[in-house]
Amino acid sequence: MTTRFGVFVPQGWKMDLAGIADPIEQWEAMTDVAKRADEQSWDSIWLFDHFHTVPEPSDNTTFECWSATAALARDTKRVNIGQMVGCNGYRNPSLYAKIASTVDVASHGRLYAGIGAGWYEHEWKAYGYEWTDIPQRMAAFREATEIIYKMWTEDKPVYNGTYYSIDAPINEPKGVRKPHPSFWIGGGGPKVTLKLVAQYADAANIGGGNPQLFKEKADILRGHCEKLGRNYDDIIKSTNFNVFPIDKGDDPQKATAKALGPMNRDKFDRDNFIATEDEIADKVEAVLEAGADYVIFYVPGVAYDLDLLERVENVAKRFA
Repeated sequence: MTTRFGVFVPQGWKMDLAGIADPIEQWEAMTDVAKRADEQSWDSIWLFDHFHTVPEPSDNTTFECWSATAALARDTKRVNIGQMVGCNGYRNPSLYAKIASTVDVASHGRLYAGIGAGWYEHEWKAYGYEWTDIPQRMAAFREATEIIYKMWTEDKPVYNGTYYSIDAPINEPKGVRKPHPSFWIGGGGPKVTLKLVAQYADAANIGGGNPQLFKEKADILRGHCEKLGRNYDDIIKSTNFNVFPIDKGDDPQKATAKALGPMNRDKFDRDNFIATEDEIADKVEAVLEAGADYVIFYVPGVAYDLDLLERVENVAKRFA
């Protein structure tokens, strides 16, 4: 499978729009990155599905994921558009399936529909969603994944579960990508998440970019595929990095301050890889050797400096 690359747009969640005061200008900064990526060689652009900023909730802007996905689908022409990842707890799974089907049509089949169990406790409670323990969240996630798949592949499906049920909903159109919208499941849980990938997903996202951890999770996924009779090679194996390109000899502290801007370095994003393009390429190569075939970059500061996108694209081109 050919290695492909994606990039996150600045959405506000990581305080990456806090240097812009006007919300319209913030939106346009996000859109400008999407449009530039559409003009370049990127396979995809990505958004986060969150309501409150990290590392701590603040009054700063965070644009809602699916509204932004739909808008960017119409602002771009070529690039695929995904969510890393859609939080199952925020939308009934049948509604999620309907939204995704609609956006797949709006984008002319360019949707990468992401889903995961969710984790950000503060925003769940703030928005009135019931926060449950991990076993309950994962059980609900399992049911939701099956319902979403049914909504995309069956006419008037029926499902009666512990957490969700559907009674012959009509979902037309189901999307335009065949056989269904591209389904990306995020997370590396060995018993539930990776098994769901083997059963239903077109792609897995195993985040963090750690080659050894990635290989361990990929081996587990391969085992699930073998048990279920699924071709492991048909599944996209993706990971993501936070990177900021600098020149050799640049002062690391100044580069860090420039990269993170309003982000709080002490409390968040300690995994940002602030390095030369050669060093970033070495990191990418290591995770590709571990079994990844898709890499998604988050580039802090790109809302304020679009040229950063081209510098990271230069790294990606080495592996295309």
